[in-house]
Amino acid sequence: MPEAHDPLRSLFQQTASAAQARTVPAPVARIAARGRRARRRRIAAFTAGACLVLAGGGAVAATLLPGPAPVTTPVTRPSPDLPPSPATTPPPMPDSTAVAPSPTSTPTPTWPLSMGTTTSLP
Repeated sequence: MPEAHDPLRSLFQQTASAAQARTVPAPVARIAARGRRARRRRIAAFTAGACLVLAGGGAVAATLLPGPAPVTTPVTRPSPDLPPSPATTPPPMPDSTAVAPSPTSTPTPTWPLSMGTTTSLP
């Protein structure tokens, strides 16, 4: 049951009717500008979210992908980190009792010295 003699109710109704009489609708330009600002904010938020998703995906991909392949050394050269294996140790040096070449004989290498010709050195 509504109360008819409520003093605050009648005061609020009078204030509301006076305010409605004095209101002026906002200009269309102001309303349009407000809409453009809201649209720019939405686009900026969407762009920031997309950048975060892409950066997160890149970080996940970087952690899941294997790193660079290890560098392999040639088979003929042992790795400096490993001790030499028995197969790659140099042959033993000849002992002093072995026959040494005479000082008068000179070795005559026959490797190519220039343009495919083979000559011996004096």
